[in-house]
Amino acid sequence: MKWTPEPRHVRHGLDSDGILVHTPDSGLSEHGFSNGWWRSGEEMTGVAYQWGGFDTPRQFLNSLERGEFAGDISTAEKRRLGDDGTSADACGIDCSGFISRCWRLSRPHSTRELPSICQPLKAWAHLQAGDILLNDRHVLLFRSWGPDGKSIHCYEAGPFPVWRVNAARIPVAKLEREGYRPWRYEGIRP
Repeated sequence: MKWTPEPRHVRHGLDSDGILVHTPDSGLSEHGFSNGWWRSGEEMTGVAYQWGGFDTPRQFLNSLERGEFAGDISTAEKRRLGDDGTSADACGIDCSGFISRCWRLSRPHSTRELPSICQPLKAWAHLQAGDILLNDRHVLLFRSWGPDGKSIHCYEAGPFPVWRVNAARIPVAKLEREGYRPWRYEGIRP
């Protein structure tokens, strides 16, 4: 998905409800964070990460037209606040919102809620396309095994490598060290 951000889509400060927003634009590092990626006036590809976000690509574009902020990164304070840290003035999607959209759920399910609609897999070898890898802070959508059999190809909305929806190849050993476990949505159909 292509879009061209404008200066009005940048925010590093409070929104209209007093919630601190940091958009993942190229100026993000000036505020003590890494991986800002989009630049005003340049055509960008991808949907911006937004803490608590649940936008489809079309909703994201419509929100930008209305002048909403393009994304809002996750911080320790936002994790502490949970839903109360979500800005109504920002647009985008977060990791669990992305999974909820991929599974066509009617509402976003947080990383804490996902286990209530999933079954844990007994082994990593049982992973199939559409399954998730979940820890206490993040969730990834499994696509396939890497050619080496020791890494996975996945999709995620989050900080690796930047604050947006992206595809990644990640070593299983790294995911295991970070507490990820494989799960399958109970409503998935073959």
